[in-house]
Amino acid sequence: MKQLIINNTLLVKAFFAKLKELIGWKIVDTYIITKFFSSFFLSISLLMSIIIVFDFSENVHRFLNNNITFFDIVFGYYLNFIPYFINLFIPLFAFISTIWFTSRLSNRNEIVAILNGGVSFYRLMVPYLVGALLVALLAVVMSNVIVPKTNANLNAFKNLYSKRNMIPKTSFHARTSANSYVYVRRWNGAEMLGSSFTYEIIGNKSLDYKLFANEIQYDQETEKWILYNYMYRKINNGEEEIYSGERLDTVFNFLPEDFSQNEYSCELLTYGELNKLINNEIERGTGMAKFFIIEKHKRLANSFGSVMMIILGLSVAAQKTRRGTGVHLFLGLGFAFTFIFFQQVSTVFSLYGSVPPALGPWIPNIIFFIVCIIMIRFTMK
Repeated sequence: MKQLIINNTLLVKAFFAKLKELIGWKIVDTYIITKFFSSFFLSISLLMSIIIVFDFSENVHRFLNNNITFFDIVFGYYLNFIPYFINLFIPLFAFISTIWFTSRLSNRNEIVAILNGGVSFYRLMVPYLVGALLVALLAVVMSNVIVPKTNANLNAFKNLYSKRNMIPKTSFHARTSANSYVYVRRWNGAEMLGSSFTYEIIGNKSLDYKLFANEIQYDQETEKWILYNYMYRKINNGEEEIYSGERLDTVFNFLPEDFSQNEYSCELLTYGELNKLINNEIERGTGMAKFFIIEKHKRLANSFGSVMMIILGLSVAAQKTRRGTGVHLFLGLGFAFTFIFFQQVSTVFSLYGSVPPALGPWIPNIIFFIVCIIMIRFTMK
């Protein structure tokens, strides 16, 4: 095992050595990328420290009232609390970090010295692009693998100690198979109890079967549904049959979790699980597929938005100014908040407008890609 680890380590080192040789990696590139990541991780660490202090001061009474141990607070709550906010602020702080350290390099004439040494501006962008791709890769893994699992763990922690339950969906209407539909007027996820339940099977030209019940409840022990005050209508060879009763134990092709599905449930799913959910929701026709498609593309778009932010940060801060770093930070924050504004607007148009849900999350990236090209040309002059 030890020898296998050593061999793998040597292979990784050989891979990066060959990669450096192919792209002509220099000492100055290592210097720039080291400055970038030191600024990036420092800013993220400071932000998370502030968030944890405020969150702890707000929740300390809940921790004490529920007799939660220090170990559970650290490893059950904050270890699952931190990744969400890190992933949320990765593009913003990658942008701010780029502006901060690039502006300092510019004000100390280091960028001028690099360019005067025969290095083109495009070649100067290489370490920035490498850093941007590494940050984007980190964001993709965080948003599609790590954060969904930590969100699920955090919800389990809150449900255990705070007794918080999912808010019941007021109504639910969906297709459960190619020809069957289900409707529940009100669903209580805690008690697995619903009211005004309807189940329909539609044939080629007519309604073949319709079942109605005042209440429906799921029995976890028998894994069956219990209908109270039910009535169903069935068509056999053109003849109508009507049955009714006070109680009926039966099975259906859906589960209680299906009634509790909402637009926030996708935050607990990894990328693969989210794809399966999208396919199921499209088949069932609940209307929730649009929310999940937007969430899927938002994860990728936000992750690769870091690349745009870093290149834009370089373009803003590469030129030396007499007013110092403050001007660069001011311009950078303006671009950052404009980017966030476009993200929110494009999401709204994807949900309620005519913009396709798969395109909406990418619109800010497309716009800022064009802005990056313009800014790079302007900076080079």
